[in-house]
Amino acid sequence: MKKKIAAILLLFMAVLLIPSIAKGSAQHKLVYIIPVHDEISRSLTVFIDKSIKEAEKNNADLILFDMDTPGGSVSEAVNIGKKFEETEIESAVYADSRALSAGAYIALHADHIYMTPNATMGASAIVDQKGNMADKKAKSFWRAAMKNAAEQHGRNPEYAIAMADPEFDMPNLNAGKGDLLTLTADQAEKVRYSEGTYKNVESLLSDIGYKDAKVVKMDLSPSEKFAKFLTNPFIVPILLTVASLGLVLELYSPGFGIAGTAGLSALVLFFYGHLVSGLAGYESLVMFIIGLLLLVIELFVPGAIAGILGAAAIIVSLYMAAGNVMYMGISILIAAAAAIIGMIVMVKIFGKQMKMFKKMILFDSTNTESGYVSNVNRLELIGRIGIAKTPLRPAGTILIDDERVDVVSEGGYIAKDVKVMVMKVEGSRIIVREYLKTEEF
Repeated sequence: MKKKIAAILLLFMAVLLIPSIAKGSAQHKLVYIIPVHDEISRSLTVFIDKSIKEAEKNNADLILFDMDTPGGSVSEAVNIGKKFEETEIESAVYADSRALSAGAYIALHADHIYMTPNATMGASAIVDQKGNMADKKAKSFWRAAMKNAAEQHGRNPEYAIAMADPEFDMPNLNAGKGDLLTLTADQAEKVRYSEGTYKNVESLLSDIGYKDAKVVKMDLSPSEKFAKFLTNPFIVPILLTVASLGLVLELYSPGFGIAGTAGLSALVLFFYGHLVSGLAGYESLVMFIIGLLLLVIELFVPGAIAGILGAAAIIVSLYMAAGNVMYMGISILIAAAAAIIGMIVMVKIFGKQMKMFKKMILFDSTNTESGYVSNVNRLELIGRIGIAKTPLRPAGTILIDDERVDVVSEGGYIAKDVKVMVMKVEGSRIIVREYLKTEEF
């Protein structure tokens, strides 16, 4: 009897514990939510890589990529796709609004795809940096990459190809020949590119078995957000312009002042932003420093080789730090134009000279205005009459008021003791002719 009662009590306790065990099991699930927002760039790749590593370190059960992107760098999309494939953690993409172009390629590498009711996915044609359709070689690569990404996760590759190739005809989805396929949420679900449509992340997690899971939302750190701002395509030319203009103006100013400080600060911010965001490595900073050292050497060593190499090294360092070569080229041109205009204004309008050259170049000249004369101009002798103390053949000496003066005649021979008149003075050369009483000044 006692054994039966004990068995009943144990069974009753087990029944009571089952919900709590199940609940505890759900609570021990861990979900990492990683935002994939804005343009696909190198800085986003670095952020995603760091976030995935943290999720792996903490043994996450699911990584949910909250996506809203118009696309971006193809090379970085490929890198992010590799990160998706390398992780052992189950991955899912939640297309919050847009999963377009390179974003669609990334989404195809996830184990699962979900969308909001108004989300779109596709339009993945590859274009060059000018916005034109890429060449056949690049298009062929991208078409194959989209096809492979779809096939790796059991999705029909035809739709991925239609997203990348406008020549692929798919009129039943409003993507006839010449148009790229862009799927709505309903269309994506019908062709099994989306496994469900949800209004928000909470309802999605609840429906796929992560209702009570612990959720970790990854976000950029303050320094990463600041770096992202500094590497914005509209901010980079401003930084380079301030740097070039500030340093140029400093060359015309005594001491080291506000202009030089502003220029150096802009350079520090430029490299800080690109280093923190992952767009640049320390090699670009080293190259920039080498360029500066070569320019300094050029100031003290004759020849232009060091200066040319220094300028080239600085330009190369900026391109090495660039996230987008075209944007960097435009930024450099803007900065160079600002520097040239600044130099013209300082020289032509304010009459300034570079202060460092004042210590290296002699600007003083021995001109008459400064009081320097190479000889005494005896202009006061013009019209004076003297006596030839020696024959003039044509050079000789005459006497004017007891002063012996070396002269030359106008060309003819003049005998000794003949009166002569000074006709003109050319520097140290005093020219005379034989005096005739009819000649008076």
